[in-house]
Amino acid sequence: MPKMRIPKTRQDLRARRHLRVRKNVAGTAERPRLVVFRSLKHITAQIVDDTTGRTMMTVTSAKLEGKKSEKSVIVGKMIAEKAMAAGVSKVVFDRAGYKYHGRVKAVADGAREGGLEF
Repeated sequence: MPKMRIPKTRQDLRARRHLRVRKNVAGTAERPRLVVFRSLKHITAQIVDDTTGRTMMTVTSAKLEGKKSEKSVIVGKMIAEKAMAAGVSKVVFDRAGYKYHGRVKAVADGAREGGLEF
């Protein structure tokens, strides 16, 4: 009897892409990982040191006003500002299975404007 193909949801496919990317992307104490999470209303950026498994800093757009893409650029600038204050200037960008487009790209551009190197 042939097996039926189970339709995958967008979230399942994104999670698989994220795992595939995470095999090659890891943050260290010298060069931590900048992770982006995108929800329907907000965007979150975290800087993570994978050697210790510690989230070093987090910024979210929950309390910001404006359009979603504008808030994403601000989140990128804010995470860069926090990182520079903590002595982090180089990061590895982790798009978390999302396309490098739109709000994810806006966070990356804002972080670059803030002084982070990818």
